[in-house]
Amino acid sequence: MKLTVTVNGTDHTREVEPRLLLIHFLRDGLGLTGSHWGCDTSNCGACVVWLDETPVKSCTVLAAMADGHRVRTVEGLADGGRLDPVQEGFTQCHGLQCGFCTPGMMLTARWLLDHNPSPSEAEVREAISGQICRCTGYENIVRSVLWASRNGG
Repeated sequence: MKLTVTVNGTDHTREVEPRLLLIHFLRDGLGLTGSHWGCDTSNCGACVVWLDETPVKSCTVLAAMADGHRVRTVEGLADGGRLDPVQEGFTQCHGLQCGFCTPGMMLTARWLLDHNPSPSEAEVREAISGQICRCTGYENIVRSVLWASRNGG
């Protein structure tokens, strides 16, 4: 089937298999490998992207479902080469170790800060509760999001 998706502000038209997952369309079809494919069961959250301003786990969304919609990936966070405050927070507060969960965490954090510019620690923890980090224990991830909220969120 033919679909057109706006990814990070650029329209992409492709022929795809109807069963193709959005994560594979982004990674294999468009070469946007920032989003990671982790569990294929909607458990880990490494594949989180935005679909029309809403975070979704792209391993459970068909590419066909994105036809005519907007997708934002971690590659779309920086603006003109300038890091988003969330990206800067993860850098300043060591919010990543292996980096596998980081793209999904960043997109979830960006969504949170867009809807709640001054979240509490508990609100940050609730927002990222659908994602698994196997390295950090979440402390530095939470600090990173709170840093971003205080520094241009």
